[in-house]
Amino acid sequence: MKDLVSSDLKSILHSKRANLYYLEYCRVLQKDGRVLYLTEAKNENHYFNIPIANTTVLLLGNGTSITQAAMRMLSQAGVLVGFCGGGGTPLYMACEVEWFTPQSEYRPTEYLHGWTQFWFDDTKRLSAAKTFQQARISYIEQVWQKDRDLKTEGFLFNDPQIQSALATFHTRTDAATKQSDLLLAEAQLTKMLYKYAANNTQITDFTRQHQSTDKANDFLNHGNYLAYGLAASCLWVLGIPHGFAVMHGKTRRGALVFDVADLIKDAIVLPWAFVCAKENATEQEFRQQVLQAFTQHKALDFMFNTVKNIALQDYSTEQIEEQNL
Repeated sequence: MKDLVSSDLKSILHSKRANLYYLEYCRVLQKDGRVLYLTEAKNENHYFNIPIANTTVLLLGNGTSITQAAMRMLSQAGVLVGFCGGGGTPLYMACEVEWFTPQSEYRPTEYLHGWTQFWFDDTKRLSAAKTFQQARISYIEQVWQKDRDLKTEGFLFNDPQIQSALATFHTRTDAATKQSDLLLAEAQLTKMLYKYAANNTQITDFTRQHQSTDKANDFLNHGNYLAYGLAASCLWVLGIPHGFAVMHGKTRRGALVFDVADLIKDAIVLPWAFVCAKENATEQEFRQQVLQAFTQHKALDFMFNTVKNIALQDYSTEQIEEQNL
């Protein structure tokens, strides 16, 4: 079998890659020039290929191990690798087990230079934060108006209840003079979206709790961490450190990951968490549904285009929307 070379592994742009993998109770290793994962059955072992050239993120959950040779090939292919808990959550950032990012002296600097030119200016940083919020809403509109399955479940962007909440959100966002104002407006909108989703799916007495064991909260946690994986991959490719946040505070090392993930969470993760909870789906079924929606609605493309435009200080949401049509 012919071994792959590193130059063959970079032909697919990260924004065009299709796969985000979560693995548990297996070994990840290199064999015959390919990265495989091995599961142990009672009488035999099973090997499965990981298409690393078309993979953005690899999450390793409970009971996993990985070899140095496999990490070398994943690095050559530019795959982001992270260790996490069962089901993809939590990502063990607090324990200093972070995302493993391939090291290369040829990573781009253009977007980092552009980011730092505005980031140290409070007014410009606030403008960037407002652009994030506007792009977030435009993505909800884009997804909810195109996705027939979500429409069938009652997620209608033109619903008067949604439009009323968005009108209030836009007014508060435009009037915001500091990041805390934006966070408050965001929290109020998200609370309304939770209520809207719970009513659509007949889930009673829903309360957002990160440590809860009900399915809706579990699926929200799981889907959010998948979004964090895409956001981290986007920022790594563009070479922007995770500490240069515009919304979540300058003292949180991974805060920019949360900012970028927020671009797609309300549009995709939130509605599908409630729909899958209503249908009593398994965790794997929910994960497959969310990953399919990420691909269908070009979530990673949208992240890349938004972050690029903000890094280059092009705050035109119209241009961001045009790039994602």
